[in-house]
Order: sequence, then C-alpha cells, then structure tokens
Amino acid sequence: MSFVYLRSVSFKMIAADLSLLLEMASKYIWWLPPNEAVNTPERVVAQVMNIGDYFDVQVVAKQLGDPFLRDVLAHAQAGQFNPKSWHYWHYRLGLAELGHVPDLPARHFAQ
Repeated sequence: MSFVYLRSVSFKMIAADLSLLLEMASKYIWWLPPNEAVNTPERVVAQVMNIGDYFDVQVVAKQLGDPFLRDVLAHAQAGQFNPKSWHYWHYRLGLAELGHVPDLPARHFAQ
C-alpha cells in the first residue's frame, strides 16, 4: 500500500485504486506509459473527468470519491479541462451555484 499526497487530500492508494489508475492512464494518457502516468494520479483523473466516457467517469468517481475529485478540480492546470467539463464538475461536486462557476485556469505569460 502506498500513499499519494495531494495538496489538501491524502489519497491512500490501495491495489484496486492503482489498478484503476493504470487502466485509465492507458486509455486517457496516450503520451506516457501507464506506469509513468500514475505517478501523477491527479493528472490521470483530470483527463478522465475531462474526456472520459460515462462508464469510466462513474467508476473513477465511485472508487476515488468526491473529496479527491474536488482536489483535482481545485488544483487544475490551464488546459486540463474544457469549458463543458469544467462547468459540469463544479455543479456535480457542489462547488458552484447556478451561473457562478469560477473561470477556467489560464496560462500567464511574462511580458
């Protein structure tokens, strides 16, 4: 059993979670080998939250839980979510009221 510490949530990775993350990484993180991608589980989960099919999203949400998903969303990087997914997850996780979704994370360039 290993632990992954995100900014505000301690995520105890049990064998089932690691297996799930490896499976999702192989489907949604095409630019890295799955064993490498799971080193940043929040990145894998963000990809599933953004572009995952309905079944995969439901499995990830049920197995990892809303606190983990909230942490992923709260610390998302620019470009990780499209506007539709960004809005959906804020409403789904109770992080926004109707019409009051925070702006998407944006890249900032030095001038």
